[in-house]
Amino acid sequence: MASSKKLITREEWEKRLKDVKIMKEDMNKLMMNFLVTEGYVEAAEKFRMESETEPDIDLATITDRMAVKKAVQCGNVEKVNDLNPEILDTNPQLLFHLQQQRLIELIRNGKVEEALEFAQEELAPRGEENQSILEELERTVSLLAFEDVSNCPVGELLDVSQRLKTASEVNAAILTSQSHEKDPKLPSLLKMLIWAQNQLDEEAAYPGINDFSNATLEDRAV
Repeated sequence: MASSKKLITREEWEKRLKDVKIMKEDMNKLMMNFLVTEGYVEAAEKFRMESETEPDIDLATITDRMAVKKAVQCGNVEKVNDLNPEILDTNPQLLFHLQQQRLIELIRNGKVEEALEFAQEELAPRGEENQSILEELERTVSLLAFEDVSNCPVGELLDVSQRLKTASEVNAAILTSQSHEKDPKLPSLLKMLIWAQNQLDEEAAYPGINDFSNATLEDRAV
């Protein structure tokens, strides 16, 4: 059965792409946004000098933000005390997740009595006010019931990925407090491109991007 899709040749497609005018200044701003949001302060400073693109926040604040994020990634939740107190005052969910992470680190280090005391004094009152917090607290405390956490149903709480998740939440909260987007624009644009290609796949056969690591135009799967 003949395909009803419109056929767009490589020559025609490349011509259409060349007709799209993208300002270099806009591309530079997109790159700076990514570097600033992700915390690559040295790269951002170098890019600022080379492209003459000014970031929309003070680059010095990135160093402080990344120090807190890195500390949480390493399990040093106490470093969060360096945060602007208003960030935690206005974000109770973040406060709970940081306290949860501290509890996880106490359990990881075998400080059972201290973990129980911390859970009872700091987290239990929050659980009484919020059912979802209570459920998360119960999951975390259940780690103490297993000698071999590798076979524990909630053992993923001790994975590095849990630290990274909390650290990312901290990073996003700091960015929001600085009136900056919490997520870089570049990944969102890539997701939009993937969505657009998937939509176009239903209507036409054209050379698109299959491997985004090299962005080479290739025939799309029919």
